Amino acid sequence: MYDLKSLNLPKLYGGVLKFFSAVTSNKLTRSLLVGSLLENGGIPKLREMKFIEEPTNFPLVISSERAREPLELPQHIPSLSRPSRERLPFNMIRDFTAAYLEGVVTPAQVAEEVIASIAASQQTTPPLNAFIASSAEDIRQQARDSTERLKNGQARSLLEGVPLAIKDELDQVPYPTTVGTRFLGARPAAKDATVTARLRAAGAVLVGKTNMHEIGIATNGENVHHGRIANPYDLQHDPGGSSSGSGAAVAAGILPAALGADGGGSIRVPASLNGVVGLKPTFGRVSESGAAPLCWSVAHIGPLGASVEDVALIYQVIAGPDPAEPNTLQQPPPTLRGWHTPDLKGVRIGIYADWFNHATQEVVALNYAVVSAFEKAGAQLIEVTIAELDAMRVAHAITILSEMAACMRPYPQHWKDFAASTKLNLVLGQELTAYDYIQAQRMRTRALNIFAEIYREVDVILTPGTAMTAPIVPPQALSAGWSDLGTDTEMMRFVYPGNLTGLPAITFPVGYDANGMPVSMQAMGRHWEEHLLLRIAYNAELYTTRKLPQTYYGSRILGIS
Repeated sequence: MYDLKSLNLPKLYGGVLKFFSAVTSNKLTRSLLVGSLLENGGIPKLREMKFIEEPTNFPLVISSERAREPLELPQHIPSLSRPSRERLPFNMIRDFTAAYLEGVVTPAQVAEEVIASIAASQQTTPPLNAFIASSAEDIRQQARDSTERLKNGQARSLLEGVPLAIKDELDQVPYPTTVGTRFLGARPAAKDATVTARLRAAGAVLVGKTNMHEIGIATNGENVHHGRIANPYDLQHDPGGSSSGSGAAVAAGILPAALGADGGGSIRVPASLNGVVGLKPTFGRVSESGAAPLCWSVAHIGPLGASVEDVALIYQVIAGPDPAEPNTLQQPPPTLRGWHTPDLKGVRIGIYADWFNHATQEVVALNYAVVSAFEKAGAQLIEVTIAELDAMRVAHAITILSEMAACMRPYPQHWKDFAASTKLNLVLGQELTAYDYIQAQRMRTRALNIFAEIYREVDVILTPGTAMTAPIVPPQALSAGWSDLGTDTEMMRFVYPGNLTGLPAITFPVGYDANGMPVSMQAMGRHWEEHLLLRIAYNAELYTTRKLPQTYYGSRILGIS
């Protein structure tokens, strides 16, 4: 029986939010409000559940065939035709590569345009605020080095000279890692995170750290310290979070791809709301070494890109075992086998209709249109039922809030430095008990078994990416931020099972609503089968005509009209 519900939780802005946060932060008064919030979130329900399952603390499915090396760096443009610019008008990685090889432009020249575009994006009303930090001097030096390598025929990979960005949750020299706060990252990172180092070794020009929701604890683009991130399709709308800046920077054409991190949809939600592609790989597929410790057992790093091809190329560079990250040593060899096969013959697609339909009418209609296209491409459609989705939702919420609260516990002297909405979420995490956490991990074990049974019958499960399109940011929220847990639930309706169970998932554009805001679809597959998810998204891309946002800089960067 389908048990998810749209939650009617309070919307809090400005002074009211600050007051609410102050009351819950005070140990003498928090019980007046926190109890009802926990009840509305379903925590008592999980406390009362009976389990025979043992806890699963990490959703790591160990492979019998272990990967020894990462994938080889991509050296050649994939052997498929570039989509027409009428259908896919965004700059792709291959466009930069081709322009460099043809001598149309150099990385040094592109770097100047990227620097100018970042500056211009701060002059819009409101500003895009996609970046927390970006050093023109560092960008220019990387670009000069890349230009020299290309000139000497020593390009490191297909990514040579391509501008990319890193979410400010991941270490990148020469920047501090603030995780969107005002107090973390007092010093620059001593070395790159593994994923950052792999992109740098591939020749990419890393242009800075992208803005994010503070400590990644919500699915919107609020950040009272570094500025609210705006949605390039309409700057008055939210870009989703917490990898907000990465999604906005890619959608705005400042760069073709960026890295994000996903503990509860934080890659897939901003990819959905910004009309780009976002991949959350299998838990343990991509190294977390050098990522800020926030939510150990649900955390994933992955790419956001202008196209499926861009996401596949970045995934090719960052996936694979890393001696510095033990979880990655349990994976089978990563593969891109058949990712751009232009049909879905033999692919069994599962849809749980009650879940799929729990979204706005426009979102559901556009998603079903793509399902029909998949059937015409040879896919077999199979109806499935997924039990206990609401218990999975609660288990994920307990897990991520408990782990984030534990990660921030060493900084009591900085409690005043957190945004009011962040404090509210951290208080909820602090109120959860060890019993709650164990119950959540036992539910994780059950969830893994539920999905394992379903994947005996189907290869992927399709849902919308989010239950609604990007909302307008209320004006009263701009001074002190906002908390809208009901909308957060709508954004997370389809994404949290992938984090709880470690299953890979991808979101990709499928159209636009009546206001021109992007609509997306999600495909979630078996552990370690990212290549099949890319194939699903690629076939959707063959069907979908994309539109540039109102705020777009990519044409200027490569001089393409």
